[in-house]
Amino acid sequence: MPIVLFESQYHPPLPFFSEIIGAEALRLETQEHYHKQTYRNRCLILTAQGVKPLTVPVVDGNRSEKVKITDIEIDYRQNWVHQHWRTIQTAYGGTPYFEYYSDYLHDIYVQKHQRLFDLNLAFLRFYLRCLRLRTPVEFTTEYFSSYPATTSPSYSVDQVANEVKDCRDSLTPKALVTSEPDRKSVQMYTQTFGKDFVSGLSILDLLFMQGPAAGNFLV
Repeated sequence: MPIVLFESQYHPPLPFFSEIIGAEALRLETQEHYHKQTYRNRCLILTAQGVKPLTVPVVDGNRSEKVKITDIEIDYRQNWVHQHWRTIQTAYGGTPYFEYYSDYLHDIYVQKHQRLFDLNLAFLRFYLRCLRLRTPVEFTTEYFSSYPATTSPSYSVDQVANEVKDCRDSLTPKALVTSEPDRKSVQMYTQTFGKDFVSGLSILDLLFMQGPAAGNFLV
């Protein structure tokens, strides 16, 4: 199986984890510039009012796209941690496994990571443990706009072409404006609200509903 390349994401959607099942490694892009209105600082959860985005504010958002992703700082002048946690509690407090995971998630929030990349990484490592995915996490050391790359001191052309599956920006929350959330192959499961199954939600939705069995729903 190839190495799967993704950008850092905040509470990633289910297809993120489906892509890395069986992969040799998950490689996170560390050399790119930050992109606005993406899963890098946003996730989608299901509430009684429908799909709701949660967005982490970043410092100096007007110039953020000129800053490397690992240097993007979180803006704690806004009370977003309290807002996100209250929204998650309201949406999922009655689910079968909320109490099972809530303390661990809350502990990550209250650590107040300075940088967005570090916050996302802390959540990612937690989710990999919950889903029993032993996929190693690697980090890029240089930036390629596309794969296969033609030149690289780190990888030969054959290595890059045969071993890296580039999934960067393959998942987007643009559905909030245009149509439905991105759809990938994920088994349906019981959700808290609505009659129709909603795809493209954060891993939080599946984890709170299915607990330790959550990994069985990723295909």
